[in-house]
This record gives sequence, structure tokens and C-alpha cells, in this order.
Amino acid sequence: ATVLFLHIADSPARAAELGDGRWRDLLQRLRAHVSKEIEWFRGREIDLTGPGPLATFDGPARAVRCACAINEYASRLGVQIRAGLHTGECEILKDQQVGGLAVEIGAKIRGCAASGEVLVSSTVKDLVAGSGIRFINHGLHTLDGIAGDWQLFKVERQECE
Repeated sequence: ATVLFLHIADSPARAAELGDGRWRDLLQRLRAHVSKEIEWFRGREIDLTGPGPLATFDGPARAVRCACAINEYASRLGVQIRAGLHTGECEILKDQQVGGLAVEIGAKIRGCAASGEVLVSSTVKDLVAGSGIRFINHGLHTLDGIAGDWQLFKVERQECE
């Protein structure tokens, strides 16, 4: 499965700027839209309540396009999303949660993304060849707790518009 992790960049500062009520309203609108996009791109919501929403997809190109659509919508709301994607074997745990190394790697890739970036592993990049999605080399990264260096790629901005 392809796992998609999201994080709102600078959320404490944004929450302080907007105040609790407006921040809560913004989060509700964003979460509703995230759910809609995941459904549209035929993904499966795993957790939309934690600090890093997670969804799985059986097609990596749809996962990348979903991340881009969410990123674009968040930008219109005045917030920046950081997204990380990886494809690998996932374990289905109780309560339909997922686990395994692929999930850990996806979360770590999200941690490497800057505000407004959608980062993917080389696995995702290779699997979407021929989809028209273009990438920029983001360099080698060390993912805390994961062996080796990981080549990451940023989805080109025009792919997210």
C-alpha cells in the first residue's frame, strides 16, 4: 500500500494567531476536505484525528495527486501542509489501523518535508513512472531509526496546482 502522512506546518503559531475558535473551525473544514479528497482518490482514511493524518491507497499516483489536492486546498485556507508518501507492505492491525516499516518510513519522510512540500520515496517515484507526475531530486536523507540513506523526491509545484 502507499501511505500518505500529513502535518500542518507551524500549527501552534497559526492557532495562536487565529485564536481557538477560528483555529478549530479551520481544522474542521480542512479535515472534512481531507476526507473528501481521500474518498475521491479512492484511498482509505486510517486516522484523521491525530497530529499526522494517515491514509492508505492501492495506487501510488492517486496518493500523490491526493496529497497535492489537499496541499492546494490548505494553502487557500492560509495553512501549509507537509506531506510524506512511501509504498511498501503494511500490516492491518486491530481497529483497521496499519503498522509496519512502510508506515514508519512514510511518517519519517513527512518529517523531512518543508511547508507546502509533498515528498515521496524513490519507491513511489519509480512506481508512478508514466503517470505524468514530475519530481525534483530532494537529495539523500537519513530517516531516524531507519537503516541507510533514503533518496527523496519533491513533487513539482505545477503537479500540485
